[in-house]
Amino acid sequence: MLAKLKYQFELFLLALSFFSRVPVPANLPYSSERMNQSGRYFALVGILLGSLCAGFYACAELLLTPEISIFLTMVLSLMLTGAFHEDGLADMADGIGGGMTVERRLTIMKDSRIGTYGSSALIMALLGKYVLLTAISNFISLIPVWLVGYTLSRSVASSFIFNTPYVSDSDTSKSKPLAHKQSYSELAVVIITGLIPCVLLDGYLTLVLISAAFLFRQLFKRWLISRLGGFTGDCLGAAQQLMELTIYLVIVIFAQNGLPVMGVAW
Repeated sequence: MLAKLKYQFELFLLALSFFSRVPVPANLPYSSERMNQSGRYFALVGILLGSLCAGFYACAELLLTPEISIFLTMVLSLMLTGAFHEDGLADMADGIGGGMTVERRLTIMKDSRIGTYGSSALIMALLGKYVLLTAISNFISLIPVWLVGYTLSRSVASSFIFNTPYVSDSDTSKSKPLAHKQSYSELAVVIITGLIPCVLLDGYLTLVLISAAFLFRQLFKRWLISRLGGFTGDCLGAAQQLMELTIYLVIVIFAQNGLPVMGVAW
């Protein structure tokens, strides 16, 4: 029993090392099989990162304005993840925006340099987060919002592994080794973990977020297959960023129209 728990904890640490700059033991076992199995904990990493950002924001807000606290928390988030997902968004935008064929798009995405499409996507994503989070802070506490945004978005992004073709060549990709297989049970863990923070929200809002997540996944998957034939690691990073923005946008719509947002008192 202890050996099984230790193995699962090592898988979580492997997922943590993949998604963040949080230190993990240097002797952490690695194999392609473990990398694939660690995908079940990608959303759990979101809970950890979301909790760290929420805690930091709560402390910052005691001394600073909400706007400054949001900015500093976004900086912390970039430091915790090494801008990993933002890099994926920028690379995907460059590749799909600048390439006329699938082969050319994949080649551009593997280039570490950032172009106009990537720069524009990155700037708009960061600006969008700041604007949306600032708007939300005028109505409700951002503490549960960080948790939901970070966790549900990673759940949706990692779910693409389940039934979307993997098209990147791991031998030439500049990205870290990526999980590209997912069983039904692992998908279930990802989905359940992604929904856990949603208990903090109003039930109707949760249903709308789930619907938005499902719709986003279907449309984004179809778009990726039409442009690339499947997904790469950069595409998963882009999916996380776009889904996170979608979550904040839905919450803003609810808050500004006087609809219930929170399921518990904050």
